[in-house]
Amino acid sequence: MEQIELDDRKKKILIAIIQNYQETGEPVGSRTISKMTELNYSPATIRNEMADLEELGLIVQPHTSAGRIPTDKGYRYYVDQMMEKTQNLPAAASSQEVLIKRVDRVEELLLQMAQVLAASTNYATMVTGPHLKKNKLKFLQISAMGDGRMLAVVVLEGNVVRNNIIEIDETLDQETVSSLNMLLNTHLSGLSIEEINLAVISRMKEEAGQHAATVSRVIDAVAETFARENDFSVYTSGATNIFKYPELTGGDRASELISTLEEKKSLGNALVQYEGESRKNIQIFIGDEVPVDSMKDCSVVTATYELGDGVQGKLGVIGPKRMDYRKVVETLKDTMTQLDHIFKKPEE
Repeated sequence: MEQIELDDRKKKILIAIIQNYQETGEPVGSRTISKMTELNYSPATIRNEMADLEELGLIVQPHTSAGRIPTDKGYRYYVDQMMEKTQNLPAAASSQEVLIKRVDRVEELLLQMAQVLAASTNYATMVTGPHLKKNKLKFLQISAMGDGRMLAVVVLEGNVVRNNIIEIDETLDQETVSSLNMLLNTHLSGLSIEEINLAVISRMKEEAGQHAATVSRVIDAVAETFARENDFSVYTSGATNIFKYPELTGGDRASELISTLEEKKSLGNALVQYEGESRKNIQIFIGDEVPVDSMKDCSVVTATYELGDGVQGKLGVIGPKRMDYRKVVETLKDTMTQLDHIFKKPEE
């Protein structure tokens, strides 16, 4: 998006419009802005500035109302300005005692986080369970079992161990098994699933010769292991909060949003694609930027927590475009810090 430069007066008026609309959900007129004592601008001056802001595409006049509401572009300007000012501020310390309860299972903790986030923000929320962002194969060991079967032990980084029984069409002696183990580990150790491409597989099958079919089935088992380990749970809460915002309930909007929240896996998959480079990264998607079609009338704010060794999870808050972005960002920072702290506590 093009960089917009606003003078101080336009900036203050745009922020006043956004903040007033966040609170009321009603179009904002020049008289409303002029009553804000901290601005001290005349209605005529404000009308002129609002006309300029409208020409810039930052606000729009809905229907025949005399007031204006922010556009996606206006929200984006506001959010970028806000994030620039707050990115180095410490997390809010407002809710730690409320959030944290001793629970024995990670699933209970994450569900609790989703529920408390929803209660704290009055929006819908989502928390994904920890998952490996980009895992790699650490080691592979195959052993002949007889009766046309073979055991393939797949070890991923983080010491994730999975046993796979594979049906094969040949009988392997110990010497061949040892050779195939060396071949598999030489080519596959240290690779992610994306790096095990057709070129790697073709080279391995060529070197395996008459055992190419067996090697192919082992690679299939490795791929299945990656797929299982990259699966993750998604916890949602606060779906009914969307009924508090009229702009999200017209027509079929509410039912589509609730259906999306119920389809947790597709929602989680859409948002985890946008893992930030920084583990403390917070991303704000507004309107058409949201990577979920049924949420184009919403804003979604996400944060990434990390447990180390590439294991990450996502926190998300879903609400109207007029959501209180500052409060949501501060709440996510606080919650994310607590999650990191809890998961990294040594077991007692």
